[in-house]
Amino acid sequence: MSVTARRLSLQLEGQTLEYLLSFGRRKTLGLRIDAQGLRVGAPLGTPLTRIEDFLRQHGRWIFEKLAAQAARPQPAAALALVEGATIPYLGQDWTLHLLGGNNQGLWRDEARSIELRLRPGADPRPVLLRSFQRRALAHFSGRVAHFCARLGVPLPPVGLTNARTRWGSCSSRSGIRLHWRLAHLAPALIDYVVAHEVAHLLEMNHSPRFWSVVESVYPDFKAARAALRGAGAGLPLI
Repeated sequence: MSVTARRLSLQLEGQTLEYLLSFGRRKTLGLRIDAQGLRVGAPLGTPLTRIEDFLRQHGRWIFEKLAAQAARPQPAAALALVEGATIPYLGQDWTLHLLGGNNQGLWRDEARSIELRLRPGADPRPVLLRSFQRRALAHFSGRVAHFCARLGVPLPPVGLTNARTRWGSCSSRSGIRLHWRLAHLAPALIDYVVAHEVAHLLEMNHSPRFWSVVESVYPDFKAARAALRGAGAGLPLI
């Protein structure tokens, strides 16, 4: 059990590393990274110099894990589905209209509006979610086909995911899965994730050869990867 905790910082690899330090009845130093950042657990009486040396020894691993954590889709407050609400799709705001109908969503491209035609008393959220995911899958499928053609690989099955830890995945058995909330983002960021997953059809790893494949179809992948790290924080939750 932790008996004391405090928030500290350390200059490490040219960056300021903030962490929460907890002392407790344990035998070894330990690291944990989650949505709240880096947590360090230390045995009672461990000198701060020993803890800082430990962090320096694991600096690269820490920053890699912090970056991976930041790249995960972040939870957000549920969007209020009222008349006139705005919903980002492909990086642009679309206006929501609530109308009578048979529980379906209609997309008006010229007006950039989404009409939810609802039965009396119907909950608009599942209607919007189904419509949004159907639209997202159509866009994703087209982009997967584009990058598969670029790399000369067969088109795999394409599906959606609601995974909490990643934007996409690629499997030889299930094909490519992309998080439906990606469709909120600008097309260039979506393309980076798609290119990343399609590249896994050739290299099921993150080796230099894998990144070379990504770069061959998405040259500015480093900037896109950096932009994606914080992109999930501002997205609405349908």
